[in-house]
Amino acid sequence: MSGYMLEAALEAGFAAAGVDVVLAGPIPTPGVAYLTRALRLDAGVVISASHNPYFDNGIKFFSARGAKLPDAVEAAIEARIDEPIGCADSAAIGRARRIDDAAGRYIEFCKSTFPTDLDLRGLKIAVDCAHGAAYHIAPRVFHELGAEVVAIGKEPNGLNINDQVGATVPESIRTFTLAQGADIGISLDGDGDRLVMVDRHGAIYDGDMLIYVIARMQNEQSRLPGVVGTLMSNLGFQRAIEALGVPFIRAKVGDRYVLERLEERGWKLGGENSGHILCLDRHTTGDGIVSALQVLAALRIRNETLAQACQDLSFYPQKLINVRIKEGFDWQSDRAISEAVASAESELADKGRVLLRASGTEPLLRVMVEGQDEAKVGNIAQRLATVVRSALE
Repeated sequence: MSGYMLEAALEAGFAAAGVDVVLAGPIPTPGVAYLTRALRLDAGVVISASHNPYFDNGIKFFSARGAKLPDAVEAAIEARIDEPIGCADSAAIGRARRIDDAAGRYIEFCKSTFPTDLDLRGLKIAVDCAHGAAYHIAPRVFHELGAEVVAIGKEPNGLNINDQVGATVPESIRTFTLAQGADIGISLDGDGDRLVMVDRHGAIYDGDMLIYVIARMQNEQSRLPGVVGTLMSNLGFQRAIEALGVPFIRAKVGDRYVLERLEERGWKLGGENSGHILCLDRHTTGDGIVSALQVLAALRIRNETLAQACQDLSFYPQKLINVRIKEGFDWQSDRAISEAVASAESELADKGRVLLRASGTEPLLRVMVEGQDEAKVGNIAQRLATVVRSALE
């Protein structure tokens, strides 16, 4: 509900600074990235709770080319927040106008990323819009490409975004897909940049699985130069990508870091297991609708189901334990923790991996272990968590 209030505040602030403003109304985050680039604007701004509850509404920025800003640029902006505010002269204040066809423009863009010689006729698709910005867009995209579409999470009221629906609650699309007898289910988050899918039998497919489906198809069409995952990408996913003869590297957690590594290498495909998928041959940022269309295209081209597309993909068991830590605790310099990690890595050898990562939003240290042996993975994770707790004491 705070979105329109924040929109008015941003509009007034930009105009006061002499900046012209173009208002798009409710539209997914990647839609703003597209319009920023298509309209040759200097920047794009999104007001969104993203995948969070409505009260976590925040602001995202895009550069003129429709990409998220690097950390250094964001830090420079934050550093100026407390500086005195200046305004343009009255004759130089900015003007504002609203794009009445913003949703229509973005719908046509999404459809343009699907092969022109393919369609979705004969498919019944269930869509979960998370009561978010894609509620009036995602169903139309899939319908206009020929699918029969049934949807949930399409009645936003300002308070229910991501509330028991959307990509962070995949059970919602699973239940709905099964109840509707749909061929496939597509679940987006509140601002439309995450994607989770389910098949007609209710199996859930996360970002790693969906990237694999896209990667395999692209590699068959023209040699794929490489794929970028994150520190949280499953080791089984990495091994499956490498089995295709495709290089794989990891970035820090966060789609902006995936983007940085892709641009460094000149690669086009990467993402996170959470469902942020970047197809840079189609868009400049992660886009749940566009990513879903690439998966559907791969299934159409090979005439197969999601289960068949992922049959060579075997995930390693993974155990994640969150340990609450004190502010300022330097876990990276703790000798006991370092020795415990080294011991665990030696025990797993090349059949697993260990990751300790501090949360960016909470006082938590995430202890993650994965490997081929589920029991061993659980034991090692518990042992490492115990060492961390002891170090805190």
